[in-house]
Amino acid sequence: MTDKIYFPRPILPAARRTVEKTEKTPKGETFQEILAQQSLKFSRHAQERIARRKIPLNSGQLQRINTAVEKAAAKGANDSLVLVDNLAFIVSIKNRTVVTAMDEQSVRGNVFTKIDSAVIT
Repeated sequence: MTDKIYFPRPILPAARRTVEKTEKTPKGETFQEILAQQSLKFSRHAQERIARRKIPLNSGQLQRINTAVEKAAAKGANDSLVLVDNLAFIVSIKNRTVVTAMDEQSVRGNVFTKIDSAVIT
């Protein structure tokens, strides 16, 4: 898939959300529909990092992150480093929440702490 998905602004809770125009992917699904299927949340911090670093995420990568979270949960992990292509995500497995996101430049030379597992997908 070559479709890129960016987080231009924080996702608002459903109660405060107004009806807005959303673009459809080639399969006819909106990004919100894809996220709803994933049952994976992105913290405000992660959304800001993705927007600031212009990290492109497509539906295939989101599915791979979700699968990695499932595998880590099955092994009893709490906080995992998930590597997808050249991107890194710190994920709270218990909350199914992406805590932060890093692109290839941000990953180099970093030491990852407070994680108990890593999933490379």
